[in-house]
Amino acid sequence: MSVTLSERAALEVKRAMDAHKYGEETFVRVGISAGGCSGFSYRLVFDKEFDEAKDTKSTQHGVSVVVD
Repeated sequence: MSVTLSERAALEVKRAMDAHKYGEETFVRVGISAGGCSGFSYRLVFDKEFDEAKDTKSTQHGVSVVVD
């Protein structure tokens, strides 16, 4: 996986998930699309829908991270 979550970032993600009362099945989805100043636009969202054919999942510092 080409996305790495630092330990500090994982703590902030966990804090946000707790504040919104998201359950254990929720993960962080990272998406990239064409657009923006550098030619790419990045998206981070909390999600529960996982497609094994299209998504890659890893767990980093206790946080599940999925890349489209």
